[in-house]
Amino acid sequence: MSRLGPRLFVGLQWLLPHHTLGFLLRQVSRCRWRVLAQPLMRAFIRAFQVKVEEADPPTVGAYACFDDFFTRALRPGARPIDPQPAALVSPVDGRLTQAGPVSAGQLVQAKGRHYSLVELLADDARMADGLQGGMFLTCYLAPYNYHRIHMPLAGRLRRAIFCPGRLFSVNDATTAVLPRLFCRNERVVLEFETVSGPMAVVLVGALFVGSMSLAWQGMVGGRGRQPIELPLPAGGVDLQKGDELGRFHYGSTVILVLPPGMLALDEGVAPGLELQMGRRLATVTGA
Repeated sequence: MSRLGPRLFVGLQWLLPHHTLGFLLRQVSRCRWRVLAQPLMRAFIRAFQVKVEEADPPTVGAYACFDDFFTRALRPGARPIDPQPAALVSPVDGRLTQAGPVSAGQLVQAKGRHYSLVELLADDARMADGLQGGMFLTCYLAPYNYHRIHMPLAGRLRRAIFCPGRLFSVNDATTAVLPRLFCRNERVVLEFETVSGPMAVVLVGALFVGSMSLAWQGMVGGRGRQPIELPLPAGGVDLQKGDELGRFHYGSTVILVLPPGMLALDEGVAPGLELQMGRRLATVTGA
């Protein structure tokens, strides 16, 4: 794609009614009229060559609507979780688009483009201070990927924040052109405490994302401009490595941020790496 192509693509996105399109997609994807739902699922499988045999159940007819299929579970054993206590694993299927240090409070979005850690984390300076100088990993999910998000490391939830925003595409063309993309988009910021220190997990919404959901709360959302503090269950939320954390109801991005000295990336873990949930990505100190 020429340089003009991505700029035109992003320019057109500014004109789109992001949330209206998301609402319409949500209505279609949750329609339980089989005459619509079944052909839609089968067309999606053909278009994206989805590996239905990995799903649980593996039969398209078992799903009442497209959203049920899109957020499908995987059969037991399809994604083994690295059992080593010191292993940080991929939270999703997808592709690693960026990985590296948080330098001067900035994360790399794409070549020549950076964005602020504090802004990404809902302007929470305390949370950001504990992660300055640390390591981040950006994981992109394509529409055909498995769309449940899992814990990369065991931890206890300390805070959950929903940030209203736009819903720009998060594909390569948009990340290369649009400044502060992940800070503009709707997102959920989760702060965990692990045995080795704090960990932020950020779920970023995207164009046509019907919604995002959390395992302990269900759907999350809201309008306005200010971050919304999400209530935590009375007994707290403790999750083990590999436990389901949440779901995207279309393709998007997960960003992990960990503090300095906590993480050493494994050899070969670099942008472009194809990810499978549960695969070891790094060694965690103190685990």
